[in-house]
Amino acid sequence: MKNRTESPQRNGFTLLELLVVLAILGLLYAIVGPQVIRYLSSSKSQTAQVQVKNIDAAAKLLRLDVGRYPTTQEGLNALVTQPQGMTSWRGPYLPNAAALTDPWGQPYRYGAPGKHGEIDIYTYGSDNAEGGDGESKDLGNW
Repeated sequence: MKNRTESPQRNGFTLLELLVVLAILGLLYAIVGPQVIRYLSSSKSQTAQVQVKNIDAAAKLLRLDVGRYPTTQEGLNALVTQPQGMTSWRGPYLPNAAALTDPWGQPYRYGAPGKHGEIDIYTYGSDNAEGGDGESKDLGNW
């Protein structure tokens, strides 16, 4: 038999406990959220810089084999598929055409001769327009 002075067993949380937990989660989100977003956005720029260096290295390998860089008309696709007239092509120099797309979904741009060197490999960043700061900054092999 149960003693009447014993309190009934609690099976849930009170509204006050739930509000305290939600307040703590809100504070964590307010503090950590912007840091995570900043980190994720800067990682796209860093990824683009690494990809540009890889494409540049692949273009240099093609030049060693063929004796020249691809023309602007042949473009960066010459690193993946053999253009007509390149008989000493030993590629592919990149695993697939997806390697020629920047982290924002735009194809990398190419110029031969370039404004900054023998060839220019670059992306306009998140805004896909020349110039900009931060994530919109132009990134290239210069």
